[in-house]
Amino acid sequence: MKVLLVSHGTRGDVQPYVALACRLTAAGHEATLMGPDAFRELARSAGVPYVPVVDGPLELLVDPVVLKANEDCRGPRGVVRGMRWFSRNRPYYAKLLEDLIAKVKGLPRPDVVVFAPWVQAHHLAEWLKVPAVPVCLQPGWAPTPDFVNPLVPVRLPASLSRASYAYAGWLVRLLYGSSVMRLRAELPGLPTRARGPGILSRPDGRPATVLQAFDPGVLPGAPRYPPTVHTTGFWYLPTTGEWRMPADLRAFLEAGDRPVYIGFGSMVVSRSAARGRAVLAAVRKAGVRAVISADWGGEMTSAREQFQGTDEVFFSDEVPHDRLFPHMAAIVHHGGAGTTASALRSGRPQVICPFTFDQPFWAGRIHALGLASAPLPQYDLTEDRLAAALRLAVSDSQLAEKAEQFGIRTLARDGVGKAVEVLETVVESS
Repeated sequence: MKVLLVSHGTRGDVQPYVALACRLTAAGHEATLMGPDAFRELARSAGVPYVPVVDGPLELLVDPVVLKANEDCRGPRGVVRGMRWFSRNRPYYAKLLEDLIAKVKGLPRPDVVVFAPWVQAHHLAEWLKVPAVPVCLQPGWAPTPDFVNPLVPVRLPASLSRASYAYAGWLVRLLYGSSVMRLRAELPGLPTRARGPGILSRPDGRPATVLQAFDPGVLPGAPRYPPTVHTTGFWYLPTTGEWRMPADLRAFLEAGDRPVYIGFGSMVVSRSAARGRAVLAAVRKAGVRAVISADWGGEMTSAREQFQGTDEVFFSDEVPHDRLFPHMAAIVHHGGAGTTASALRSGRPQVICPFTFDQPFWAGRIHALGLASAPLPQYDLTEDRLAAALRLAVSDSQLAEKAEQFGIRTLARDGVGKAVEVLETVVESS
């Protein structure tokens, strides 16, 4: 079986596909991953054949308009920020589509295309005449009547639960504009209809197979999905013996009580110096040690010098979450799907400080499960609030016990293995 994987976005959007590619290869299949140029080393280190495409939207991570929209999209001002975000991003997604077309034309024909819904690679699969399988890293794409789409930023009545899932598709159409029509025009043999099939449908109108790459235990209740939707569990990279913990980090860990981890992934804030000062002050006020994996600008650069050689704070470069998190007392993060998955697997309590998109959902659900303190949105993050959340996370024995038990259950679920089985069935029946 030849599988073409297509994803784009931050590391948390790409790493699950690297994990799937590794398992496909281990099962005797051929897997090629297309993703941002920024993550070619991630794939190379895992031994995954990688076709880099333009970084596109990643170039806007520090754009002032994008920063404001990511930090706070509440109320009328948030609507305006959101529309500016779309106008800023649309040309970059158009370039991404153009590059995908060019690169796919040079690849061997796969048996199936597995893709992130916001990449629109199902049009490529239709042109190649092979099945397309979308991978949802968060609920919000596949409809269920049992809860409102968590990606919708406003409160809706339960009666609109199923209908609310049209929101995700509408967002993607808004993001790409007319570029999808141009894509279809460049792929000979495709019908000339304006948008083509949706991500949840095959070209003939039948429902597509959908993979949901998260643990069903994080969902509220037992939601009903169509039989074509498979909630597999999180997809984790295989653990190898290649990585060795840096000596200075190991020395820090051994110098005192377990520290907390603090990192907000690739999410950058507009007031980086102020946010850095608040985080450092909260660490001291809470009386905890911390491993900080972030660079919020000049303030954090000077802080590195201030704390150099102390056993209070350690500033870490990129370290594999699966290796670092089990050594922590608690995990403070932004609530991205990938980091949330790693934090759950570690069995450590969490403090989630969400920005936007699916992050508020993960923050709310992990808190509801008793695995994290109450969500602390970035627009509400202050020294005192973060200090209080840190104290709770490191001292609440019930929080720690529940997190540990959930971690054990998560480790026992082979999500990526289940995904491989589903894809084998898709190809066999196509």
